[in-house]
Amino acid sequence: KQTYRNRCTIASPQGRLDLIVPIVKPEAGKALMRDIRISDHGNWRHLHWNALTSAYRRSPFFDYYVDDFAPFYERKWEFLADFNEALQALVCQLIDVAPVVERTTQFVAQPQATDDFRTLIHPRLQPTLELRPYYQVFAQQQGFLPGLSIVDLLFNMGPESVLWLLKR
Repeated sequence: KQTYRNRCTIASPQGRLDLIVPIVKPEAGKALMRDIRISDHGNWRHLHWNALTSAYRRSPFFDYYVDDFAPFYERKWEFLADFNEALQALVCQLIDVAPVVERTTQFVAQPQATDDFRTLIHPRLQPTLELRPYYQVFAQQQGFLPGLSIVDLLFNMGPESVLWLLKR
């Protein structure tokens, strides 16, 4: 609960909109991330796809990337980790970034010799990052909305997304 592992926030004509992937509640109460299953409850794939297309169809790069994202909402995914990893790989490919990503085999409270970004963004906490504005479709009505999903940056800025990310 209250994690970005199964949710993202996009800009809609009415403001921020959370898209939440429903999960199957683990029988034991807690489960490893790799064991979290996606529920097919509520036709979420269709609802998310409609929300994305209605929110971003007028954005400058939606038509350029729409076919890359469509399969994620057509295929039935079993595990949340697989869905997330595939989306992450796609986004990294589209913005031309090649991170080294490895799944852990156990929880590490204080990782050594690596950057730990796990608490940098959290749905219950105010972002600690200062985010520079970029073009957003609904900015005239709502102003710049920080902290949205990377799809917002990608659909609005296209290939320039990586440049925006690199300029802190």
